[in-house]
Amino acid sequence: MSDILDVVAAIIEVDGKFLIGKRKKGKNLEGKWEFPGGKVEPLETPEGCLKREFEEEFGVEIKVKNFLGESIFDYGKWKIRLLGYYAEHISGEFISKDHDKIKWVSPTEFEVYNFADADILLTKMVIYNHKRI
Repeated sequence: MSDILDVVAAIIEVDGKFLIGKRKKGKNLEGKWEFPGGKVEPLETPEGCLKREFEEEFGVEIKVKNFLGESIFDYGKWKIRLLGYYAEHISGEFISKDHDKIKWVSPTEFEVYNFADADILLTKMVIYNHKRI
């Protein structure tokens, strides 16, 4: 078993709906839904990684805000620590280069989507926080 891989995910809300993406065919966890993000590179902060990933994958600028929480999951071949951050869309139109589909969904719709295992805990955190508002 190798080290834990740090991965970040952005939780972006617009009008009560959150951005999720379906992983492309041929990629790890293909067909699973996730909060978009990516692997943290050496010497990169999680916040810096999210800004870079959203610029590369969607062509948009985001502002990283509060830390939501983490989810550690062992996929067998690799183990990840998924760090979830709330983020705000600043500029640009979302054009997905790294997902088969992207959707904006309300927390009550999360259960309809087949989320990657590590993302499931983040969906529960979002639902919990959304109910408190």
